[in-house]
Amino acid sequence: MLIAQLSDPHIRPHGMLYHGLIDSNAMFAAAVRQVNSLDLRPDLVLISGDIVDDGAPGSYETAKALIAEIRAPVVMIPGNHDEREAFRDSFADHTYLPTSGPLHFIVGNYGPVRVIGFDVTLPGNHHGVLDDSSFAWLDAALSAETDRPTLIMMHQPPLVSGVPYLDNYRCFGGERLAPLIARFPAVERLLCGHVHRFMQVRFGGTVLCTAPSTTTAIALHLRDDALPQSYLEPPALLLHQWRQGTGVVTHLLPIGAFRGPFGFA
Repeated sequence: MLIAQLSDPHIRPHGMLYHGLIDSNAMFAAAVRQVNSLDLRPDLVLISGDIVDDGAPGSYETAKALIAEIRAPVVMIPGNHDEREAFRDSFADHTYLPTSGPLHFIVGNYGPVRVIGFDVTLPGNHHGVLDDSSFAWLDAALSAETDRPTLIMMHQPPLVSGVPYLDNYRCFGGERLAPLIARFPAVERLLCGHVHRFMQVRFGGTVLCTAPSTTTAIALHLRDDALPQSYLEPPALLLHQWRQGTGVVTHLLPIGAFRGPFGFA
């Protein structure tokens, strides 16, 4: 089973630029073309939050048109830049989304791997929180099929990355999440967005990885006094391929046109 992960497109209303500088819509469209041109078509495409930049209806209209170009089933969770109810209303045709409350879901009908969407966003805030009700929901979801290969997708990662201005906006409560996930060895990956960078770390007996944004990259500054900055680095997406007996192998795929192919490997 092949699963593509896009993240943090920060789509804007048609004709508007991200932070007045970057055409995030065009960059997301390029990511969609890259996914559609893969030599093996994904069974599923995940988008791990911040679908739009401002939560506005015009942004979601643009997002719906761009996402409709993806030639594979798409499942999404909101991020801190999304507006939960506008997200729910705009994607009402995504029937895996609940009609009220946090946008937690389970999708298991596209192959052997099930995907759990875990909405830790806190409306009106940039950080995420693992509260008691969300903890109980995830415990029940994981307990429902303990042996099935599982990916958990959330927006804010519950990790301390060492980038100070990112760590202020992480998902708080990760110290509770790790022991919960450790009880379920079938969890192959914890997939996050939010940080606009690729990172990976051991977490709860599995691997936590974050997807880069399809638009700008947040600067990798590790000094305690670092100031928030971003760069127009080459965007990328993640490909997660599951095979029986191997589990999930994750690939980082740059988005763009590059020289090649050459006749050697």
